[in-house]
Amino acid sequence: MAYRIPELPAYAAAVLDTLESAGFEAWVVGGWVRDALLGSASHDVDVCTAAPWSESERVLRAAGFAVHRTGAAHGTVTVVVDGRPIEVTTYRVDGTYSDARHPDAVRFVSNVREDLARRDFTINAMAYHPERGLLDAFGGAGDLAAGLVRAVGDPRARFDEDALRVLRAVRFAARYGFDVEEATHAALTEFAPRLARIAQERIGQELTGIFATGRMAWALARERAVMVCAIPELSPLVDFDQNSPYHAFDAYEHTIRVVSGAECVTAGCAGQALRWAVLLHDIAKPETYSEDVSGRGHFFGHPELGARKAAAIMRRMAIPAEIVREACALVSLHDYPMTVQTRSLRRTILRCEELCPGRGEALAFELLNLKRADALGKALPCRSYCSELDAVSTALRRELRAAAPLCVRDLAVNGSDVIRERGLEPGPDVGMVLEGLLAAVVEDGIPNTRDDLMELLRFGG
Repeated sequence: MAYRIPELPAYAAAVLDTLESAGFEAWVVGGWVRDALLGSASHDVDVCTAAPWSESERVLRAAGFAVHRTGAAHGTVTVVVDGRPIEVTTYRVDGTYSDARHPDAVRFVSNVREDLARRDFTINAMAYHPERGLLDAFGGAGDLAAGLVRAVGDPRARFDEDALRVLRAVRFAARYGFDVEEATHAALTEFAPRLARIAQERIGQELTGIFATGRMAWALARERAVMVCAIPELSPLVDFDQNSPYHAFDAYEHTIRVVSGAECVTAGCAGQALRWAVLLHDIAKPETYSEDVSGRGHFFGHPELGARKAAAIMRRMAIPAEIVREACALVSLHDYPMTVQTRSLRRTILRCEELCPGRGEALAFELLNLKRADALGKALPCRSYCSELDAVSTALRRELRAAAPLCVRDLAVNGSDVIRERGLEPGPDVGMVLEGLLAAVVEDGIPNTRDDLMELLRFGG
């Protein structure tokens, strides 16, 4: 079978030429080869070579390139050509993995096939050279054509070496819409509990990658054993009967449908905060469950507790602080009532602004997206709520055009006015008066004009 590979970028070709001109065999490996075969070659190129790392460094420096020692212990240097960083790694095989993540030692070898044999999946274990063509010792090109993620060699050995490969397999399958090959899938499920030994920030990175594919719902449904090991707090949602007329599914299935719904309502362009929020919005339901005398389930306080749990999950995975803040705000507000009434809209915007200063307006629209997705994951009669939320969205845009205040600095008066009219000293009391004025505008509909607010300052309670 013939495969058409795009022309290798000039900056990568320069590295190959430099190494081979010095007598060292070199190949492009990994992701660039995989994606080139799929017709979507990236700009990121990795090279492996027979040259010891010190020789790679010497030869490339002599050619005038900047070289950095980014992983000399594992045989890797990074060369910068035309502003593009390229990792150059000596052919190697890995020793034992006592921590289920990193090799305790590596052994450098002279045969590229030995290097490819240590890699995780066949689709990542191919090499390419512009003159020698494609080197595919493990059938990676065939697996690409068949839409399969298959481990190189014994899948149990691959996952035993590095448990993070469990999540990597799911990410690759999600990214390309592939299936996981049968034996690989069995090993993946067996070794999923080993994720408990992996650094949480690495799990967070892989989950972020799965989110980016837009197929997190598929991952939750198809690879449940993996996902509940990656986020153990999801496990209590599985088969959890909500005993509610609003819900036709257990809490885990509801979550899957809400995650899928978020991709639908945003046309696949959901932001990171929304994606994390839909995944974790009901994470506290099992802990807050109660039943009334009729046996109907209730979950009083689950948004607030859920926000705290979501924060703990995301922080341990080193998710950026601004994403954590917005996602947790959405979780805490996902049951917050929103109507087309001005007072309701202003309260929502103000609440969003309080939780995420400077992001109140954007967060209010993301909250609507979360509510739409949540409705899509409920019992059929509840899904019509999406139409009501469309009307709320229209009213929200109209309210924002009216420049409603989001915080005290948006008021038509300031602290100096309060000090002068109320005879106060600078301090907390001034802020309390301004908060009261803001509440009067939001709650009571007092116009945000200087005349109206000055009158309230002079004659109000």
